[in-house]
Amino acid sequence: MNTFPLVTHSRAEDIVAWRHDKPIMVAQFLADVRLLAAALPSSRHILNACADRYRFAVGTAAALLTGKISLLPPTLNPEMVRQVKDFAPDVFCLADQPQPIEMPQVVWNDAVQDSASATAGSPSDAGGIPRIPASRIAAIVFTSGSTGSPVPHHKSWGGLVRSVRAEADRLGLLDGRRHSIVATVAPQHMYGFESSVLIALQSGAAITASHPFYPADICSALAGSTRPRMLVTTPVHLKALLASGLDIPLPDLVLSATAPMPPQLALACEARLRAPLLEIYGSTETGQVASRRTVETAEWALYPGVTLGVVEGTTWASGGHVEQATALADEIESLTTERFLLHGRTADLVNIAGKRSSLGYLNHQLHAVPGVVDGAFFMPDDKEIGGTSVTRLMAFVVAPGMKAATLLAALRERVDSIFLPRPIVMLDSLPRNSTGKLPRDALDALAREHQRRAGAHAQ
Repeated sequence: MNTFPLVTHSRAEDIVAWRHDKPIMVAQFLADVRLLAAALPSSRHILNACADRYRFAVGTAAALLTGKISLLPPTLNPEMVRQVKDFAPDVFCLADQPQPIEMPQVVWNDAVQDSASATAGSPSDAGGIPRIPASRIAAIVFTSGSTGSPVPHHKSWGGLVRSVRAEADRLGLLDGRRHSIVATVAPQHMYGFESSVLIALQSGAAITASHPFYPADICSALAGSTRPRMLVTTPVHLKALLASGLDIPLPDLVLSATAPMPPQLALACEARLRAPLLEIYGSTETGQVASRRTVETAEWALYPGVTLGVVEGTTWASGGHVEQATALADEIESLTTERFLLHGRTADLVNIAGKRSSLGYLNHQLHAVPGVVDGAFFMPDDKEIGGTSVTRLMAFVVAPGMKAATLLAALRERVDSIFLPRPIVMLDSLPRNSTGKLPRDALDALAREHQRRAGAHAQ
């Protein structure tokens, strides 16, 4: 049977994680995994809600060891929890602390006492490093809901391992230097799952347990990690970090995903952080499939073995670690068999009166306006007004001290007038999730709230 090891660290004293500035060795990690595995219920499905990245990793490993499947939804709101329970009625939740959700729960400290299981010796003393069948379903990851209802996607252990090993090779993490990984993205998200947890287990790197979000927290996490260190983050987090004015402890590598990186931001990041910045491209459905260094090229380079093909206008990814041909929700221009350009999400295309643009392009122009801190265009569903179907773009913008009319004038110089937003809604902040994304339902809620207030004001 084809198997892969749970971790690729070779010695018991190798550091697999940092937690509260203290190292956790492979021997302790394996002991924690086995203790937790013995304490888990018999149910097959586990919702891993641990915010602590080390605890999340132990929970993932314990599930693998016992043949359980980790369910990784993007949120824990009541509707998402209901959908998860409908999908897997036997599911239970593993968490750092009790969660306000209606579901059987295992709380970490009730199952494993922190540091109580520190173990000397070697991995073989505790039964050796477990090997997991490649075909075993390790996780079911749900789409973020950015373009519709969350959809489950099954991930085998073999597919995940091949994916993160390809990533580690592309990023240069297999050179024996053993990076520390600091991540601003949640481990429950496909990007965070692969690039802040699994990649460490499969490259000899070390997980940093914390989940920094604000610039000061990111700086603290970087300062508390050993070098070389990699910062796994998003354009939203990077923009806020650079704008903070804080003294940023320098990483040795920066990795970004979840949204296209504006070239100007990439240049500013490399200049300020004095480290190469790489983007990865992928999706919940495929995992990561390509990367690029944004300051050097707009072209994406596919991972070894991955190929792209077009069928009836839709681009499909297959080969390599992509276990079955999968349609991509993006407009892609293939340049060679190994390189391509990305022109935005298919769902982001906007067609008004015969003219086409994309929300990604419009958002890029919006963010380029001086004074705009954050913002997003939004295309509501078509509405019948006076018997005529009317499509009107909206924009939600954070730009302290700027008036909507001033912003509209600036946008008029950058985009075709037919794509100018009506209205522009000025806000103090946008409801981005932990990965910096703006799910469509959140934007729809903002649109409905604006409509309600506008109606009340008209009365």
